[in-house]
Amino acid sequence: MNISDFSDSDGSQNDSSEEQTDKPLQSEPNEEQKKEIARWVAEGMGLSDVQKKINSDYGVVMTYMDVRFLVDDLDLTLVDKEEEKPKDDSTESSDTPDLTDDLNPNDGGVTVEVDPVTPPGAMASGSVRFSDGQNQKWTLDQFGRLGLSGGEEGYKPSEEDVMEFQKQLDSALRGKGF
Repeated sequence: MNISDFSDSDGSQNDSSEEQTDKPLQSEPNEEQKKEIARWVAEGMGLSDVQKKINSDYGVVMTYMDVRFLVDDLDLTLVDKEEEKPKDDSTESSDTPDLTDDLNPNDGGVTVEVDPVTPPGAMASGSVRFSDGQNQKWTLDQFGRLGLSGGEEGYKPSEEDVMEFQKQLDSALRGKGF
């Protein structure tokens, strides 16, 4: 095949591309559309939803980062609805520990966190706070061995805390794909 197979005798492109040139593609929203986008953001719409709406309503294809830059250029502040709910719940409750106990009645006060970056030689790592307030670091090595470090010298958590720690750790690691 050669290039002439794709064009008419006068050198113009075939009919299917003429349909595309009838509508000029926008690379970014115009000023009126930017005002509408600002309203969406003010109403609490998230970046991915704004991205989809720009594409569906205006036919403008933008990457997530392009939308993020647009929001920054327009000096807009994103409203995170999920963050507002816990704040309202905590201000209504006069006793925060009771709220925590209601959310996790069987947690025994044990809290497990997984580090976003794993140190060399480990499959996973993080921290744990036991019911008595002691904090320690945990590491799961490549052989599946669990180790605790840090905290007070000679500290040993209660048997109940250890069992709860293992349950929460298992759940947290499964959530991360382990």
